[in-house]
Amino acid sequence: MRRALVVDAKDNVATLLEAAEAGDKVVAAGSSLTARERIPEGHKVALVNLEPGEAVFKYGEVIGRTTRPVPAGSWVHEHNLHSAVGGADRSERDTERE
Repeated sequence: MRRALVVDAKDNVATLLEAAEAGDKVVAAGSSLTARERIPEGHKVALVNLEPGEAVFKYGEVIGRTTRPVPAGSWVHEHNLHSAVGGADRSERDTERE
């Protein structure tokens, strides 16, 4: 069993306190789910199924939007998350540099 931290009731992701392998049980905020893939320690796991373009909440705040479907138990990272960290999303920051 792997533990994960949920900070706010609005959060739809949790932060793993230890790495998980595919098939591991992950416990967060009194609920459990199964990791669908290897997820490194300190990274996010989806607590619910997320649709493309859906807001990702961590610490009760939107940290980005999904770029593809993300099933519950999946690793949420830059391969499926368009980050909003820093006040502007990544595409806006890249455009400003050009």
